[in-house]
Amino acid sequence: MPEQPAPVRSFWSGTISFGLVSVPVALFPANRSRAVALRMVDRKGTPLRRRYVCSKDGKELDWDDIIRGYEVRKGKFVTVTDEELQALEPRKSRDIDLQMFVDAGEIDPIFFERAYYLTPAGGSNKAYRLLAEVMEKTDRAGIATFVMRDKEYLVAILAERGILRAETLRFQDEIRSPKEIGLPKKPEVKTAAVNKFAAEIGHHSGSFNLRDFTDRYAERLQVLVMNKQRAGKDVVKAASGPGDEGGGEVIDLIQVLRNSLGERKAPKPAPRKAKRARRAR
Repeated sequence: MPEQPAPVRSFWSGTISFGLVSVPVALFPANRSRAVALRMVDRKGTPLRRRYVCSKDGKELDWDDIIRGYEVRKGKFVTVTDEELQALEPRKSRDIDLQMFVDAGEIDPIFFERAYYLTPAGGSNKAYRLLAEVMEKTDRAGIATFVMRDKEYLVAILAERGILRAETLRFQDEIRSPKEIGLPKKPEVKTAAVNKFAAEIGHHSGSFNLRDFTDRYAERLQVLVMNKQRAGKDVVKAASGPGDEGGGEVIDLIQVLRNSLGERKAPKPAPRKAKRARRAR
């Protein structure tokens, strides 16, 4: 019987607050990275580490030698201390401060940055479901701020199929305008050309289903690695160094590939006795 995947855990909890309404919620990531990771190693398979080096004399620096600086102009910096940065951090809070409701269609998707699910917490299921139902029926989105990991976020809270979702929003100055890109002026086109494009679009129209699309580069890379591993070609194993009593987890690449192709869920990687080699910093 295949192992069940580990349940996803919330990494933040708080309360949606507006007026006299308070709805306790938990926050879950709505997406995950499926990118195939490659590590930097030398030709003997030893993992490499990043180090800070002075660009002037090439000297390697310790953490005690490093401070932060804001470049006010080329080659001129204003330095800031950790204490000064901490003083600027937003006040820690467990409130999602819902400031206003707007028509959901007013929010341009270009401002969406990262999606999260909000789930009821602390016995708030009834209030949560009521809020989600009313927001969905009225096609409203909530605009709110909240603090997570010492940073304040602007979010849009959306309701869909009875579930609340939070989308962190980019600020206006983070979005480029078409004028900045330098698009040429719109040319005049003949009706026949418009009709031709409309016909072609019609011929290629269909129903969108994300299951029909996969990361083909990642799949090809996994197949390449799997084939090399089977053939014993270009396989290197780093010698154990001080404090390295072995390493890591053995990942079944065949199962990973099957998982990416949607055949079935991959089991958890099988641990082996050796500890994982230290990651590059």
